[in-house]
Amino acid sequence: MSKWEKKFGKYAIRNLSLVLILCYVVGYVIHLINEQFLLYLTLNPYAILHGQIWRIFTWIIVPPGSPNLFTIIMLLFYYNLGTSLERTWGTWRYNVYLLSGMLFTVIGSFVWFGIQIISAGGLSGQAASYISSYASLYFSTYYINMSIFLAFAATFPNVQVLLMFVIPVKVKWLGIIYGVLLVWEFVFAGNLMVRIAILSSLLNFVIFFFTARSHIHMSPKQVKRRAEFKQDIRRNPKITVHKCAICGRTDEDDPALEFRFCSKCNGNYEYCQEHLFTHTHVK
Repeated sequence: MSKWEKKFGKYAIRNLSLVLILCYVVGYVIHLINEQFLLYLTLNPYAILHGQIWRIFTWIIVPPGSPNLFTIIMLLFYYNLGTSLERTWGTWRYNVYLLSGMLFTVIGSFVWFGIQIISAGGLSGQAASYISSYASLYFSTYYINMSIFLAFAATFPNVQVLLMFVIPVKVKWLGIIYGVLLVWEFVFAGNLMVRIAILSSLLNFVIFFFTARSHIHMSPKQVKRRAEFKQDIRRNPKITVHKCAICGRTDEDDPALEFRFCSKCNGNYEYCQEHLFTHTHVK
């Protein structure tokens, strides 16, 4: 991951959560003007294979629900979660996490469609178009948003949120409850289509937190110390130039950046705040 970031990190999209929210805003505008037009934007494998290539990207615009007050509150909630993750993990890693979930969802939709064609021994054009249109309602950004929530719960397990705006509860318990519900839906309640949709959309969470959880975890206390350190830097700018061994940024590029040496790396390797907990240790 660190090697890829050196090469491609400059292409990472900052404030990706805001970009996703703005895509939803476009979708809601289309919903208000002509709701039926959204059907031409969904992730429909049959339509994509028949020339409607834009669906590979435009399905992200299709909003997860109808425009109402509750939806607005939930979108703001997910925006805050995503922004916190981006600040903790770094822009590059958060981009990879979110975009890989979208990529896996696209692949999952084609896998399901292929299974249907093979198991039926071939389908007529009308039948294939119908089942693909029906499945496009399930292969959406709904589980992508859920992966953001699960990632936040695993990264900041002790953060408290107000359930129903009243009851304080640690986010890890909400994550556990939602995880159990997902497992139940996957094993008992859902059909093959739902199972593939869940697995493909949340595969990014499985990969990240079974292979790199120790590298991306940061407690709220560490986040608080980072914010306090930034304030100290603004009050007392440093003269010494620090340089991150991953992205190459220095305190001259951004005086608010925090730099630390890693005690687990062999040698004097210094990292910025985004890469201190996410880099691969040099042995």
